[in-house]
Amino acid sequence: MTALLVPALAGVLTGVSLGVYGELHKPTGYAVSVAGFSGPLAMKAWLTTGVFVLALAQVFSALVMWGRITLDLPWIGAVHRWSGRLAFLLSLPVAFHCLYALGAAYDSPRVMIHSVLGCFFYGLFVTKMLALPRKGLPGWALPVAGGLAFTALAGLWLTSSVWFFTTIGVTF
Repeated sequence: MTALLVPALAGVLTGVSLGVYGELHKPTGYAVSVAGFSGPLAMKAWLTTGVFVLALAQVFSALVMWGRITLDLPWIGAVHRWSGRLAFLLSLPVAFHCLYALGAAYDSPRVMIHSVLGCFFYGLFVTKMLALPRKGLPGWALPVAGGLAFTALAGLWLTSSVWFFTTIGVTF
């Protein structure tokens, strides 16, 4: 358990720091945009959907790597690493826009849950990345961290992309 202490503390500090920054930072209102999208909300909805699809690949590849799904796929470790890297990169413009342009918000249940889940996800991400190279971790540590990260991403996707697509419509 001591091998997990430093990564967990770093993750908690990351999540809390993001939440405090989101609360104290005066939102700029300036939208971050990525070419090809009609606006920042569409960009966030589609990039978050991409992150969620890559997170599904993470879950599948982890199940194969941990022997829960029996398949002979010698390249599955590379799929797991690269889908995680791509998911993280796709999440950065979304997180930047949320924190910098909008800040944390607690005025509606959906937005509050979304804000808390975003901070929780990045805290888990830091915990998992710092725990990966450590020796002596309990066998349950990485699967639990990965499962919680996926759960947080599913919640983020439901409170952002699914909300956007069902409220505003499927637009690019």
